[in-house]
Amino acid sequence: MEPIQRITSFSINHDKLLPGLYVSRVDGDVTTYDMRTRRPNTGDLMDNSTMHSLEHLFATYIRNGALASRIVYFGPMGCQTGFYLLVRDAENETVLREVRLTLKRILEHEGPVFGASSRECGNYRNLSTEAAKVEARRYLTELDARPVTFEYEE
Repeated sequence: MEPIQRITSFSINHDKLLPGLYVSRVDGDVTTYDMRTRRPNTGDLMDNSTMHSLEHLFATYIRNGALASRIVYFGPMGCQTGFYLLVRDAENETVLREVRLTLKRILEHEGPVFGASSRECGNYRNLSTEAAKVEARRYLTELDARPVTFEYEE
């Protein structure tokens, strides 16, 4: 049996990781972005409603933007400190621009969260437009706080 290899995301020092946008891995023409909205291991975690609500709004808006046909996946990290965004054949700066634009669209969103019905979602009662807006504002502030290099710091 071959030895188990450590995956990239477990090789990053989470004790030093700051919120930001990082390239986690590249597989052919698909890039996985680590959208780290919170600093890990500080106890400052997203609650389920915040993660779920931002996931619904972000996924809908990014899939209706300039990168619509290139979005492979968007979803939360189990550790409750961010999201993964998988994009096919796009430049990092284009992705950053679209992430920022998507966060701004969430801040401007009026009405219920997309998919907030029992027919569309398995936990539709756990959605909050306000929670998504708070997290979007928080992450946008983090992205604006320092230059985005897309690289994890050693």
